[in-house]
Order: sequence, then C-alpha cells, then structure tokens
Amino acid sequence: MAGASSSTWRNWAGNVTARPAREVSPASVEELADAVRKAADEGLTVKPVGTGHSFTATAATEGLLVRPDLLTGIREIDRAAGTVTVEAGTPLKRLNLALAREGLSLTNMGDIMEQTVAGATSTGTHGTGRDSASIAAQIRALELVTADGSVLTCSEKENPEVFAAARIGLGALGVITAITFAVEPVFLLTAREEPMAFDRVTAEFDELVAENEHFEFYWFPHTGNCNTKRNNRSEGPVAPPGKISGWVEDELLSNGVFQLACSLGRAVPRTIPSIAKISSRALSARTYTDIPYKVFTSPRRVRFVEMEYALPREAAMEALREVKAMVERSPLRVSFPVEVRTAPADDIALSTASGRESAYIAVHLYKGTPYQSYFTAVERIMTAHGGRPHWGKVHTRDAEYLAGVYPRFGEFTALRDRLDPERVFANAYLRRVLGD
Repeated sequence: MAGASSSTWRNWAGNVTARPAREVSPASVEELADAVRKAADEGLTVKPVGTGHSFTATAATEGLLVRPDLLTGIREIDRAAGTVTVEAGTPLKRLNLALAREGLSLTNMGDIMEQTVAGATSTGTHGTGRDSASIAAQIRALELVTADGSVLTCSEKENPEVFAAARIGLGALGVITAITFAVEPVFLLTAREEPMAFDRVTAEFDELVAENEHFEFYWFPHTGNCNTKRNNRSEGPVAPPGKISGWVEDELLSNGVFQLACSLGRAVPRTIPSIAKISSRALSARTYTDIPYKVFTSPRRVRFVEMEYALPREAAMEALREVKAMVERSPLRVSFPVEVRTAPADDIALSTASGRESAYIAVHLYKGTPYQSYFTAVERIMTAHGGRPHWGKVHTRDAEYLAGVYPRFGEFTALRDRLDPERVFANAYLRRVLGD
C-alpha cells in the first residue's frame, strides 16, 4: 500500500482543513478493505477524499484519510448494456476523454470535470436538465467497502436497498471503489448563449425550461442583467467556438479579467456594482456545436466559496426575486453571478431532487471574501421555501431540518445504522447533517 504519512489536507477553496492521523493510497480494493478493517480495529474513523471540490467538511477526518489516486481507470465497457464501469478515483475529465475516444458519452454532467467520479456522485453533483438528471442518477451499479471490510456490490437487482441510498451516500455508508454508469453513443449539442434581462428570464423561466433540454442562466447582482445558456441535441456539423473568440470568452473574460475584477472588488468593495455592470455586458451572444463534455463543462480557474439550494421548481423564481431585493436593500457587495439550473425528480434517497422537480440557486463569493452575511441572508430565503442544501456546498442545516425536507431521510439513516453502527465513516459534518 502506497504512502502512510500524514499532512494537513485542504480543500480546493481553502475554507476546510483537516489533519488526519495518517493517509493511505491503496492500489486495490483488497488493500482498501484491509486498511478499513485495521483502522476500525484501532478506533480510527475513515474518510475517502477526492479532489477537494466540496466546500463542506464532508471528507475531513482526524483518523484515516484514503486517497484514491491509484484506484483509477476504466474496468469495463459493455456496449450491449450501454454501461461503463470505472474505478472510484478516476477524475471526470479522464472519464469523459476516454468515453469520447470510444464514441460514448454520459447523458448529462455538471459544469466542471475536475472531481473524481466517487466524490462527484457522493455529494450529488449535477448539471442542468429538463429530462436528464444528476450524475448519480446515471449510476447503474456500484461497489462499496463497508465498515467491516466487506465488499458489497449494489444495483437495482443486487442489494437494491443499499443502491437506493448509496448513489448519493455522503461517504456515510462506506468507501465506493467502482461505479457503473449508463452511457450512450456520443452525440452533439448546440449551445446558444445570450444576454437577457432579469425580468424577462424570470417571467419566461417555465417556458425556457420546457423548450430546451438543458437551460441555465446567471444573474449579475447589482444589475438587471442575466446571461442565458440553452443546450440542445443537434445533427451537427461540429462547429466549436473559434480558437481566438473561444479563448477571449472562456479564458480572458471568464477567468483572467474576472480574476482581476474579483481581486479589485475584494480590495475595494465599493467598486463591485460598477464592475458588475461592465461584466454583465462583456459576454456577447454566441452559438456553437460540439460533443457533450465540451459544451457542458468549462474551465473554472477563479477560486470561490459557494452555497447552493435546491427548491421546488415552482418556488424558484419567487425566491430569486427575493434574493435580488435583499441584495439591493443591503450593504452587501456581491462580485459573483448567481447561477440557476434545473433537474427532474429522481428516486435517490438523499438527492436534492429526490421526489420533486427542482431548480437550483447557487451563490458564490470570491475566495478570501467574508461570505457569512450574504450566505446567511440567502439561506434564510431558501429555507423559507423548503430548500435542500447541496451536500458539498456551504450551509448551516442540521439533521432536524433535513429530516423535514427529505421524505426518505429516515430510510437513509436506518441503512447507515445497519452498515456502519460504530460510525467508522463518521465525522463532524455527518454528525450534524445525519445526526448520531
């Protein structure tokens, strides 16, 4: 087993740190199972960690930190079944590239692909979709090392009660070692990006969602301006953004200039409203066509802290208008746009879209900027509408609240009691959100 030393672990945003007793990088499922058994015998908790893209302490531990760096790669592609089985530590980027080479693709994905497949699915990572749901909803089977070192295979037919919960398991049920995803022949998406006024996009939101396979928009605080994106399947031909125009939009404006603007805003907050007005007009309308991961995902080099809530879809626009009114009457200066996406209902116990059509409202602030006042005010609005916080993003909710917004919450915690009665996979975050 590679590595047994320990050092301070930090997440991507730098807002969470942990100092585990030791770390391991197992090279096989057997090595991982042995490490879990030994840690349990020593009274150590166990937490796997991916690339640290969660803003919560869901992966933090003072016990054994498991790095899945050596548990990577594709195990099997089953074209007849339309599935791919991949090791848990495989980054989404590597999976997407490998699938594209094989002429295959996931149906839907989030807007970045730096996370490991297990980290992304375990926290409920999602994109936007009228009919297609989160990455976890595309799971057809998974392999799980449980608290006693047993290796459990789960699907709709095998251990179905575990499968129903473990697709979004928060690391509370065990350590995922492999995931089988549904895939389909690679297809083309045409993206249409264009500015739109806040009042128009909120008034026409239901129509825009109904008319497009994937719709999302960004509202720029301190302005009445939004940028919309519609992704729909296309017959082609492939027509990616031009090299120069693509670099200007995706690197220079969305990362380079935006980084400078955020830095200036953090240093001189009074400049933020003026910067927002300029930023909201800088991105122009464009249309391009490419394979899915090149349309769904984009580089995110400006570091930030984020909170996101899933609301009943019918409540989302009223909640967003309340957020806008709150920002306008407050002394807050918000440099990051607010992101809005959607998802159909799914059947995963702790999915933020479990049992209801959902819309997501995500708020961000530049890394190093005090975020508590803004996030607290937004969270108050979200919870008033029955919002469910994203498991990997900043929030203050506890088990009592979450049990009230998740009808299958008790089902999940009962399964946790059965699979991990000694709380081998516990940490402070899980004690807060699941109870103890």
